Amino acid sequence: MTAETPVHNHDHHDHDSCTHSHGVIDPSLASSERGLWAVKWSTAGLLITVLLQVGAVYLSGSVALLADLLHNVGDIISALPLGIAFWMGRLAPSRRFQYGYGRVEDLAGVMIILIIAASAVATGYESIQRFIHPQPLEHLGAVAIAAGIGFIGNESIALFRIRVGKEIGSAALVADGYHARTDGLVSLAVVISAIGLWLGYPWADPVVGLGITFALLHIVWDSGQTILTRLLDGIEPGTTEQLQLALAKYDYTNLKARWMGHQLYAQVCLAVESEMSVGDGDAIANQLRTHLQQEIPYLSDICIEMQKKS
Repeated sequence: MTAETPVHNHDHHDHDSCTHSHGVIDPSLASSERGLWAVKWSTAGLLITVLLQVGAVYLSGSVALLADLLHNVGDIISALPLGIAFWMGRLAPSRRFQYGYGRVEDLAGVMIILIIAASAVATGYESIQRFIHPQPLEHLGAVAIAAGIGFIGNESIALFRIRVGKEIGSAALVADGYHARTDGLVSLAVVISAIGLWLGYPWADPVVGLGITFALLHIVWDSGQTILTRLLDGIEPGTTEQLQLALAKYDYTNLKARWMGHQLYAQVCLAVESEMSVGDGDAIANQLRTHLQQEIPYLSDICIEMQKKS
């Protein structure tokens, strides 16, 4: 889908003009569609993984495998607000929400972090209880097989979500991808737990459960910083460097940018020659707009102010 948006000029005084440049192709709509597609198919794959693990948890009573199952269920739950956010990202701006609904994605990211944190608390509690009240485990072969399935399923989903998330600039989808990757490592740890139990070490199961807890808390800390930074209109240094590199051949000041969901908004002031006409300014703005969107595909909107050199 394409949308042609005209370039607007507003004269502040004899030496200034402001040009709002919008892309010919609406990148936010295309990226929201792709994000929704990624969430839908990865969640379907994760649901299959969960169903295969339920029986093994019931038969064995493994707390490590239960932790893995809880995290996978949490990942499915976290996909719901993320899917809603991508669906709302396709809606046109309204009189009330004039910048669109990209901020919903940031709120979904906060919910994902809270779900991961809740999973960490539940896993830590169950692991400590298993230390205090150890229980014999059965069907260790089923545990190992179910955990192996969990690792393959989660790692595939993690690769998919992280790749699409970075492609469209969605911190929430990347965080959900890293959550899935941690769950994959959790599944791998459960296999190690089953081997430890088979060798006669009953403490292996709760120890692995505690290891999973610390891994999840690390994800909460790492991804939480990114999500909250964006929610507070912060910008990663790497994104600023991308913009600075793309503007390297221009004489500019007052470069600013912020995220709304996976949509990047920026503004910049270009210094131009005093004899430059409005038409020439439009041509420069269009050239810069095209260049920036080629270099930074998730750039949704750029406000360019033309200030004539004195």
